[in-house]
Amino acid sequence: MKAAAAPFALRERMPWALLTIASLAMFTVAASGTTRAPFLIDMARDLSTSVPLIANLVAITSVSWGITSIIAGAGSDRWGTRPFLVGGPLGLAVATTGVANGGSFLAVAAWGTIAGGFCGLFSGTVFTEVSARVLPTQQGRALGWVMSGQSLTLLVGVPLAAWVGSWIGWRGVNLCIAVLALITATGLLAITARRPGIAPVAARRVPSVRAALSRPVLRLLAMGIAERICYGLVAVYYATFLQSTYGLSLEAVALPLAVFAIGNILGTLLGGQLADRLANRLAIFASAMLASAVAALALFGWQQDVQTSVALGFVYVFCNAIARPSLMASLSDVPEHVRGTVMGLNVTSNSIGWLGAAGLGGWMIGSFGFAGFGPLAAAVAAIGGALALIRLR
Repeated sequence: MKAAAAPFALRERMPWALLTIASLAMFTVAASGTTRAPFLIDMARDLSTSVPLIANLVAITSVSWGITSIIAGAGSDRWGTRPFLVGGPLGLAVATTGVANGGSFLAVAAWGTIAGGFCGLFSGTVFTEVSARVLPTQQGRALGWVMSGQSLTLLVGVPLAAWVGSWIGWRGVNLCIAVLALITATGLLAITARRPGIAPVAARRVPSVRAALSRPVLRLLAMGIAERICYGLVAVYYATFLQSTYGLSLEAVALPLAVFAIGNILGTLLGGQLADRLANRLAIFASAMLASAVAALALFGWQQDVQTSVALGFVYVFCNAIARPSLMASLSDVPEHVRGTVMGLNVTSNSIGWLGAAGLGGWMIGSFGFAGFGPLAAAVAAIGGALALIRLR
């Protein structure tokens, strides 16, 4: 009994060193894809291809990201988290260097696919590690802190990439990401050396994807796909939307992207607090998704001026971000022997969501333009909210 109580005692205080480096690593893996957003036009011109095809690099990356996240999730339940926590960012550094040196669309797509695979090895595993290190009543805040690294990609990474990229180009930005990935790999290696990552327990049952896929988990994963589609539609195409609608330059897009990112961060932080303080996490998710549906209709349906669109973008992403921590906290509330597998499946569902966002967004631009984005995002958000409400009943 004493041996079993020790890990619980470790969770009484928030592991701030782990949370900080994990947040920075999430910033890095998110930046490997999200920072392409301001450069869709430049990359298409440089690689002699079309903007929708460049945007679909996100979809290509999502496939490998989703596949490796399943492997890493089940693997962390069996072999421990440390190999994936360190190996993911290390491999990402190599892959993003390859993206920076790609001379054709096929080369960039190949290296981007490899980069997505290494991102998948890390992103689900870090949530497994953090969930196991904190109390259930702290999971919303702790996971929200880690997810804030992804939000910071929009606040700092994308605007900074847009500004720096105006000097060194999209290739130079990818080299910067490679350096940052090396830094985070080193930090995670040091932290797990002092305090090893969650290791496999001999008494655990052998983990399996089938055992993890209970009906509640399947519904939560479906809700996650809807949420990621709604987020991805705007995260991928927001800069292009502003450039196309108002004729903004690459440098001028940086400030609206920063405002957008602030809304994401504030929504994530508030969502983490609500997830830990309110009993019904699914009600939080449903309310946030339905609010984002209304905001989506306004964002893409009412294009009065730049200031109005920026304000509506803030509202949209703020509502969307509130939903995420409650969903993640609900997913982490599973038996320990399948938690890594569930978190890996969550990343896979995220990848499906990004794939859907990139594909649906590219099709919508080609068929109806940005006017179709509002109804599309609103419909998907309403489906996600309805799934949560059905689960409540």
